[in-house]
Amino acid sequence: MKRITVLLADDHTVVREGFRALLRAEEDLEVIGEATTGRLAVEMTRQLQPAVVIMDIAMPLLNGVEATRQIRAAFPMTKVLIFSAYSSDEYIERVLTAGADGFLLKQSSSTLLAKAIRSVAKGETFFDPAIAKHLITNYRKSAQADPATQKIKRLSSREEEILQLVAEGSANKQMADILGLSIKTIEKHRQRLMNKLGIHNTAGLTRYAINNGVIEEKRQGENS
Repeated sequence: MKRITVLLADDHTVVREGFRALLRAEEDLEVIGEATTGRLAVEMTRQLQPAVVIMDIAMPLLNGVEATRQIRAAFPMTKVLIFSAYSSDEYIERVLTAGADGFLLKQSSSTLLAKAIRSVAKGETFFDPAIAKHLITNYRKSAQADPATQKIKRLSSREEEILQLVAEGSANKQMADILGLSIKTIEKHRQRLMNKLGIHNTAGLTRYAINNGVIEEKRQGENS
C-alpha cells in the first residue's frame, strides 16, 4: 500500500503531537516532517515533497495563508489542508484565494481529518461541514449583492510578508535579512503597503494584521 505522506505545519508542540497520535493509527497515512513556522513549512515542502501539508493559519514569520500561496505556486502537486480554530469570512476567503485544497476546524474529529487528507490527496476539495454550509450561505448573499459595494484590499505576496513581519515587531534590517532583500527595497515595499492600506504607522499596521488574521494577537511585538 502506497502511503500518503503528510507534513504538519503548526507552531504548537501539543497540536503536532496530537496530529501524530491520530494519524499513526491510519495505515495509509505517514507523517514525514513537522514545521514550526510558515517559512519553514515552505522550505520543508521543497525538501520532502509531501503529498499533503496540514497548515495552521496563525504561524510565525510567515502566516499559513501566505505559506499556502507559496507552496501551491511552487509545488502544485502538493495539496494544502488548512486546519484552524478560525473560521471567519476573512479567513475562509483568504485561504481559498491562496489555493488551499480544504479547510477543517480544529474541533473536527480524527475520522474527519483522515478523510480530508485522503480527499485532497486525490485532487478533491474538502471542507468541514460547518464551513461548507457557511460558504453556501455567503455565496447566495454575494450573488445578490451589488458588485460595486464589494471592495476588498488585495495585497501582493511580498506585501503580505512585510505586513506580517512589521506586525511581529521586526525592524527593516531584520526584514531585509529574513527576506534576502536590501533595506532600501524593504522600505519601498513598506511604503507601498502603507499607501495601499492607508495606514502610516506600525501600530496601525499591527492592528490591521490582527484584525485580518495575518497574526494572532498574542504574537504582537514578538520576534522569532
